[in-house]
Amino acid sequence: MRVAIIGTGYVGLTTGVCLAFIGHSVTCLDTDESKIRALREGHIPIYEPYLEEVLEEARPNLSFTSSYAEAIPDADVVFIAVGTPPTPSGAPNLEYLSQAARSIGQNGNGNFTVVVNKSTVPIGSGNWVGSLLRDAVEQSSNGHKTDFAVASNPEFLREGTALHDSLYPDRIVIGADEPRALETLYTLYRPILDQTFPAPVFLPRPDNFAAVPLVSTDLASAELIKYAANAFLALKISFINEIGLVAERVGANITEVARGIGLDSRIGSRFLSAGLGWGGSCFGKDTAALIATAGEYGLHMPIVEAARTVNSRQRDRVVEKLLQELKILKGRTIGLLGLAFKPNTDDLREAPAIEIAQKLIDRGVRVKAHDPIASERFQREHGKMGVCLCPTAEEVADGCDALVLVTEWSDYRELEWEQLAKRMRNPFILDGRHALDGDKLVRSGLRYVTIS
Repeated sequence: MRVAIIGTGYVGLTTGVCLAFIGHSVTCLDTDESKIRALREGHIPIYEPYLEEVLEEARPNLSFTSSYAEAIPDADVVFIAVGTPPTPSGAPNLEYLSQAARSIGQNGNGNFTVVVNKSTVPIGSGNWVGSLLRDAVEQSSNGHKTDFAVASNPEFLREGTALHDSLYPDRIVIGADEPRALETLYTLYRPILDQTFPAPVFLPRPDNFAAVPLVSTDLASAELIKYAANAFLALKISFINEIGLVAERVGANITEVARGIGLDSRIGSRFLSAGLGWGGSCFGKDTAALIATAGEYGLHMPIVEAARTVNSRQRDRVVEKLLQELKILKGRTIGLLGLAFKPNTDDLREAPAIEIAQKLIDRGVRVKAHDPIASERFQREHGKMGVCLCPTAEEVADGCDALVLVTEWSDYRELEWEQLAKRMRNPFILDGRHALDGDKLVRSGLRYVTIS
């Protein structure tokens, strides 16, 4: 099939590359011409494991453009994967979505086209996009009366494993109020649903992985599925962090508590890792949007609101733990290990490290930091904060009064901790992710404390 993808961020680029890899003809569109030039030259603007390799294999089926007139007319399916950043009220900013919808409507060629909301959008946005498309078609001067149908196809990608999640998903959700749209998307995704495509050698198909479940539903249900899924995952993380407070007071081991409840098949172990809480582009934005949407209908969501409160509090607990150890923070030097919101990405959106660094700087702390991937992006986006970026974790440790593990990169588990302890002014580490071997660090001469 012929596919157009509008937006070349994490979702758009990953979706486009994977659809091209399984055999569809894909055109990725972005209004940022410098990004399009870079993609044509093989330069990927984001860090995602194996994305470069899959892109190279998919390149015969893949093209990049900044022109709607080039991407839209011949497309059977058009994915809108633009940003929907939060406004001060928590509701998403739909400016880019509106611009994309109008531009699609102005560039149709008269054929039936399925326009898919891939961006996470408020419930009811499918109907709104449909009205924008109709208005744009009526106002268009190209003489075509394109037949559009709007669908929702929410993404459930985890940054760092986005390609795996695209090719071997837990489920595919498609929502539309017109049967033709559902049939078109079923055809589009059939190679993934049936797992008939040859797996990349560097990203093999999991053992015993068979057919992928398809959830085919109406527009509003598909839109709510996305928000509900992310809200529930956010709840699990905040829940285990709240239990961690109790564990700390009563002397329990929160890691063992999480393991003990996670083995219950009704609960599951994923997203039960206590620590600094969630960040990234989804949980914060989507929980805020869900609360805002509920508010439009006169509803309150106290459980989701509590999850956000608990998550925010986890950043404050870093300062509290450091105060307990150091007593006075002003004039101290503290090193942060990890800047990205999670390993295997360079994404800094709502990254705990940024908020923690600012809280420490506000208290008169000199902050040093290292990240194996995200340092360059941090310098571009947050260089004015005053954080001293170091090329190695060892240099972060030099003269530090404390280290804080913020992102659980595997590199940090393999550090020569005995040597790092000798380079520090005060050999203390706060493990914000329960990711390190505490006994090993104690033997290496460090005082080891976790965020419970």
